[in-house]
This record gives sequence, C-alpha cells and structure tokens, in this order.
Amino acid sequence: MATVEANYDGLVGLTHNYGGLSAGNLASARNVGQVSRPREGALQGLAKMKRLHDAGLVQGVLPPHERPFLPLLRGAGFSGTDSHIIEETATHAPALLKAASSSAFMWAANAATISPSGDTRDGRLHASAANLTTMLHRSIEGPQTTRSLRAAFPDETRFAIHAPLPMQESFGDEGAANHVRLCADHGETGVEIFVHGRLSGFEPGLKFPARQTLMANEALARRHGLNADRTVYARQAPATIEAGAFHNDVVCVGAKTCLFFHEHAFADTEQVKTDIRRAAKDLFEPQFEIVCEDDVPLRDAITSYLFNSMLVEMPNEARLVLIAPAECRETPSVARHCEKLVAGNGPIGRVDFVDVRQSMRNGGGPACLRLRVVLSDAERAGANPDMLLDDALYAKLTGWVKRHYREALAPADLADPHLLSEGQEALDALCAIMGLGSGFYPFQQM
Repeated sequence: MATVEANYDGLVGLTHNYGGLSAGNLASARNVGQVSRPREGALQGLAKMKRLHDAGLVQGVLPPHERPFLPLLRGAGFSGTDSHIIEETATHAPALLKAASSSAFMWAANAATISPSGDTRDGRLHASAANLTTMLHRSIEGPQTTRSLRAAFPDETRFAIHAPLPMQESFGDEGAANHVRLCADHGETGVEIFVHGRLSGFEPGLKFPARQTLMANEALARRHGLNADRTVYARQAPATIEAGAFHNDVVCVGAKTCLFFHEHAFADTEQVKTDIRRAAKDLFEPQFEIVCEDDVPLRDAITSYLFNSMLVEMPNEARLVLIAPAECRETPSVARHCEKLVAGNGPIGRVDFVDVRQSMRNGGGPACLRLRVVLSDAERAGANPDMLLDDALYAKLTGWVKRHYREALAPADLADPHLLSEGQEALDALCAIMGLGSGFYPFQQM
C-alpha cells in the first residue's frame, strides 16, 4: 500500500489585505496599509499548487472563509442590515472591521495539527482544527476550518476530525506551524515533534506573544492517541520569538528523516536532538541540518523566510527538495547557503524558488500556505475528490478567481458594503465548483 504526503493549500481570500493585525510578524507590520492585490495573490497560490501537482505530488485545496465575517460584528453589538453593520463598524470600530475582513485563513499551516494513521492508537488519521486564540482576527477561523476538514475527509472510519481545543489562552494552539513529523517513510511509524513558546497561561515581559503552549501540545497528543515514546516536546527560543519568529516554522522545517533549522530555533538544541534520537530509536537515524548564525544571520532567515519553505520528497529524486520563496534568492547570505546545501551530500538536493509575494508581504511563505496530510491509498480514496487539484479543477479555480476577485484592495475599501455581496456571490459559485453543498458557509444557512 502506497502512502504519500499530500499538501492541502489554503486559497487566498477575496478580502486579502494588509491590515497589520499580527503582533510579532515583522512582514505584517512592515506592509500595513499598503494596497493589496487579491486576484494576484490567489493566482500565485494556485500556481504553486499546480506546480506541485505537475511534479507528481498530491495537492488539495482548502476553500476561503466567509469575509467580512458578520457574526463577529453582530456579536460585538452592531445590528441592522448587513450593509448598515459594515458602515457602522467602519465608522466606530475600524480595527474590528479589519479583523473581520482578514484573509489569514489562507495560511493553512495554522489550520490544524495532523497525526497520520501510522502514529495513532486507533489507526485513523486525526486532525485537530487550531483555536488560534492569541489573535482576534484568527480566533474566528476554527469552526469554518473544522467544516472544511470534514468536507475534505468525510469517511469517519478512516478520519477523526476534532473541533478546536478550548478557547482559552492556556490552550493556545496555532496548528501545524509548530509541529513537525519525521519518519523513515511516510507510511511507517514516525516521530511527532511539538514546539511551544510558553507553558500555559500568559507570560509577561515579552515584546511579542508566544502563541503556542505546552498544555495545548500535550492535549493534542492525547486526543490523537500518540505513543508517548515517539513524541517530543521542544521549546522555541524566547529570543527568537522576540526577533520575529512568531511560529516555529519561521526557523525550522522537517521532512522524512531531516530536520532543517536555525541554530537559534530552540531554547536547548542539544536536548531537542537527544530527545528526537531517543524517540526515533529503532525507526530511523535523524539527520540534523543546522544553519549557523555566521552563515545566515537570524535576521536574514526571518526576513527571507528560508525555513518557511516547503521541504518535500519528489518522485524519482533521491534527496529532498526545498521549495523556497523568491526572497531567498534575493537575500545574499541565504542564496549562498542554498547553493551550499545542494553542493554537499546532505539530505537536501535541490532548491526551487516560487513567487508568493502577496502572501510574503503579509508574513506567510510557501510553507504557511499548506497543510501536510499523510494519506494511504485507502485514505486517499476516502478523501473528497472535488477538493483534490487536477488540471480541470485548476482551470475552474483560476477562471473563478479572475471573475470574482478584485485586482486591488486599499484599506478604505474594507468599508465598501459591496465587498460583502461580491464575496457571498463568489463563495456560492465556489461551493458548486468544489461540491461543498449549499450550507457550507454561515451566510448560506441564514
């Protein structure tokens, strides 16, 4: 039975904008208030998906969320017609309107944490939608993400899709951006590594919030039925969070037996390596590809998003491929290190560069845009085929984007009530394309 690692990418939303809502995300802060290009962003994301599909990888699509999200605004006390609510919020609570209009759901690495069936006690694939409690604009995503995952993986005999952990800061969970799985082969038992920035509740004294908690990671491992001997808990270095690595995947990425990370990624690197070797005993020998500060300063690693690259196994290639943002090629220290990587005999044999600049300017690289899902042949057969990319779906989705997405979106445009009706019309059409039904979004249920 063949087992593969599929990538389910979030589709950039119709209200993609630079709201500067994410504390600790340097790119988000740097580009706040700029004019965004939703159509270009969605097409860039789809082009990356098509590129991976054409390379022989299994590629899925997670649909955009409903935005602006009126239930948030109604819950905050605004009432009346939909248009009136938008206008009143724009006048009296513009920051709230920005939160309700965020397209951050496109970063599917934060959508959920996935444990493949080979690691779990009941032999099912387990997925827990993230609660994203740290940031208001992201905390509204969990219910829709849960619906998307249940639509993508409807067979309950093979998939266990869990709602988010309790919506409290002690259970702060930002999804797979703080989770890595290593293995000899995707279909074999692996080692799951959970990274946290704090233990449980709020920790004062930090400039930027540490979003992922150890308490959340332990809860995820329990509900997924993981073997404690094959599970590792690691703490991200606080100074690295302060430098702008708001998620572990800004300084670390892993695939198969390789963990590729910056020397400042973890609070105690030697302990992390020891723990991984212990958990991997009798399974595989881990390969640690560590980037030193002298080669790539942490600042360059963060601004270029070197580690927010996708590390993937390509068909018919002996070594892993790093799919990096184009900004890596434009950052001298990072470009030199990429050349060094492929020139050696290490686990990474090639670096490909992709253009996802609309996402990068808001703080998300190629790895942010995808959720990794290990699927056996039987599980792939039980997945929703209408959410798996092929040439026909790619053509339909690119046509849909070109018909419905605005070319440009300025901050003031969020106050336009037509943006809401345009989005609802587009999402109705998307449901027909992807076989999602007529009640997939909250606005369709009213």
